Amino acid sequence: MTGQDLQFSGGPDALTWLQGWYATQCDGDWEHEYGLSIETLDNPGWFLQVDLQDTAMDGRAFPRYEVRRSEHDWLIARVVDMRFEVACGPLNLSEAIHQFRAWVAEQARPLPD
Repeated sequence: MTGQDLQFSGGPDALTWLQGWYATQCDGDWEHEYGLSIETLDNPGWFLQVDLQDTAMDGRAFPRYEVRRSEHDWLIARVVDMRFEVACGPLNLSEAIHQFRAWVAEQARPLPD
């Protein structure tokens, strides 16, 4: 996946999109019990975790996605215990957010007749 693949045509960058997604979940209740976090890993890398409970993504299937390009260029995304989790290399955080964004966008598309 290239940097161009990570951008949605005419849309905000990945971090701006994630901020917007989070803001739309905040309803006075959700943010008190759920949320999202971005942490660093010691191998090195990033870990993104998004609570899905009480969101439009709650209960949606996500097939595990894994790509390993090199020691520091990798990504593993999955849904575990109603959380979207992505672990990735030190330069793959935008790609990790993109994986979540693409899944949300795919689930929002209407089913064909």
